[in-house]
Amino acid sequence: MNAEEAKDVLDKLANREMDEFRITKEEFLAFREFLIKREDFKYFRGNALHNGEIIYTYLEEARS
Repeated sequence: MNAEEAKDVLDKLANREMDEFRITKEEFLAFREFLIKREDFKYFRGNALHNGEIIYTYLEEARS
């Protein structure tokens, strides 16, 4: 996943154009690199699934 793809997905989650986004464990590190640089980082929640997949959602309130 490149920077443009990650930004597009994260923007769509934040703007409620997408409810969730699923990534594989192979994509995780590249995706997270872009996620942690965002000012609204604490509004994203990643839920781990079996086989290393993660579902990201955008929260109404920031995590603590």
